[in-house]
Amino acid sequence: MELPLLHLALVGTPNSGKTSLFNALTGSRQKVANYPGVTVERKEGFFVTPLGRQVSVVDLPGTYSLRGRSPDEEITRDFVLGKASGETVPDLVLCVADSTNLRLTIRLLLELKRTGRPMILVLNMFDIASRRGITVDVERLAKELGVPVVTSIAVRKGGTADLLQLTDDISAKLAEPQENSWRALSVSELRATQREADRIIADCVSLPARPDTWTARIDAVVLHPVGGLIVLALILFVMFQAVFAWAQPLMDLLNSGFDALGEFIQATLPGGLLQSFLQNGVISGVGSVIVFLPQIIIIFLFILLLEDFGYMARAAFLMDRIMGGAGLHGRAFIPLLSSFACAIPGIMATRVIDNKRDRLTTILIAPLMTCSARIPVYTLIISAFIPARDVWGFINLQGLVMFGLYAAGIISALLVSFLIKFFMLRDFAPAPFMLELPDYKMPRLKSIAIGIYTRAKMFLQRAGTTIFSMMVLIWFLASFPQPPAGATEPAIDFSLAAIIGKAMEPLLAPVGFNWQIAVALIPGMAAREVAVAALGTVYAIEGGKEAAEQIGQVLATKWSLATALSLLAWYIFAPQCASTLAVIRRETGSWAWMAVTFAYMLVLAYAASLVTYNVAVAFGAG
Repeated sequence: MELPLLHLALVGTPNSGKTSLFNALTGSRQKVANYPGVTVERKEGFFVTPLGRQVSVVDLPGTYSLRGRSPDEEITRDFVLGKASGETVPDLVLCVADSTNLRLTIRLLLELKRTGRPMILVLNMFDIASRRGITVDVERLAKELGVPVVTSIAVRKGGTADLLQLTDDISAKLAEPQENSWRALSVSELRATQREADRIIADCVSLPARPDTWTARIDAVVLHPVGGLIVLALILFVMFQAVFAWAQPLMDLLNSGFDALGEFIQATLPGGLLQSFLQNGVISGVGSVIVFLPQIIIIFLFILLLEDFGYMARAAFLMDRIMGGAGLHGRAFIPLLSSFACAIPGIMATRVIDNKRDRLTTILIAPLMTCSARIPVYTLIISAFIPARDVWGFINLQGLVMFGLYAAGIISALLVSFLIKFFMLRDFAPAPFMLELPDYKMPRLKSIAIGIYTRAKMFLQRAGTTIFSMMVLIWFLASFPQPPAGATEPAIDFSLAAIIGKAMEPLLAPVGFNWQIAVALIPGMAAREVAVAALGTVYAIEGGKEAAEQIGQVLATKWSLATALSLLAWYIFAPQCASTLAVIRRETGSWAWMAVTFAYMLVLAYAASLVTYNVAVAFGAG
């Protein structure tokens, strides 16, 4: 007889190693659902216990309590209480604790016990605690808490064996879930809970006479008011240098593969619409985006490594003063940093911000962060117009320009935040920034690998769905209607794409854009990187095989440097992503805020391009 599916929920404070435990249990058997963001995404995975029990486990947002002060806390609270719409009530709650810092988790567990859900306390990172001389009396702790306690080393092979065995033992005894009568604790009850947590820790945990000082030694450098900012700038600078230096060999390999595929299609199929569709629409369009996958992986690699190492919280703490000057809460740093990968999870990650007005400001400026979808646009233009040489003997000029574009996005976001606070929220004073700094630990290679795999898969799925569908549309618009017999002009001049683009050209001519760019901007609303694919398709159809293989070289001959710089300025600000706008509407609950975001970014984009183009022309780059 097949046993029913067992539903587990992972609950814990931020930085407790919850995600590492989730990865160790589920491996690649994961799916990410709809509340994206590093700290607020709803990840579900599956595994099988030693007795063959099928288990579903959900990794819930990190939380310090069930009070629901912010949207991410509300998600965790409602899921545990069985109030989350469309979600299955968990049969068993795994409360995950960092064994080196049990105080906050014990308080959380005492709250969780009041829900009436069966639970296990998982002492994660138990090996690190032992190396630091921290001793935990596991049996006594279980007795004091009245729940089973098990140790875990999520990053080590076999480190979850005891947890799996205990899950089997407990699941065999689980009764039907009871209706809970949970209510939020009063202030006095919270204080009593904290005192009880302190008492339990004093009875069950022994700390070494000389605590580990490595974290303090590193923090003396990275949290220094001046030195820390220099370290942060160097980390970001190295990351953007690596985007070009490390990725180029793999990009060349992918590019050669698509070139060879295009030549094969041309040699195999007779000339006509099918050959044009495959070579100019699919290969030149979708392929021109996929070649940037190595750069996107490098960006995610750096972000995941910094998160795992424990540096992200330091960066947020370090930026608090700067961000506070712009009217932002220090907790906004991580959502904004997440927006470097994609604005959508960045916007969703604002749920960790308690104050609604702070959260709204962060949502409005998150799209100004340079997301990974801009990388194909930036790289295409930089590679075509900026020489690949070193300056000062060791700095890659192309990487330096890329760093400048990212810096421009950050500075503009801070300026816009300042203006929002000054003109719209002048009576609002930011709340104090309180943040627990986790100990440093070595990044978990398996967790990093799973994270990169998941994001690469999402990028390729996007290329195979949104970008592909847009390329079919662009190819159709650029190919029909066919030119009349005897026409001497290029065939594309008679197409619907040319008609649409030339109708828009007068509006965009002041910023140096031609009709081909106008055509690329329209499908770019679906996703920013579609603009690269659209340019690849339009110029491939216009210029034939040479344009299909060397789109960057074609741009260098058809555009002026002023036009290229103007397009870079446009993409720093332009709201070229319908998905991001939809998430803003959903998170704010208002069409008005979505419209405000679209309007202010469009105005900034046009103004920046106008100034950039005319200044460049004045300096002879036109």
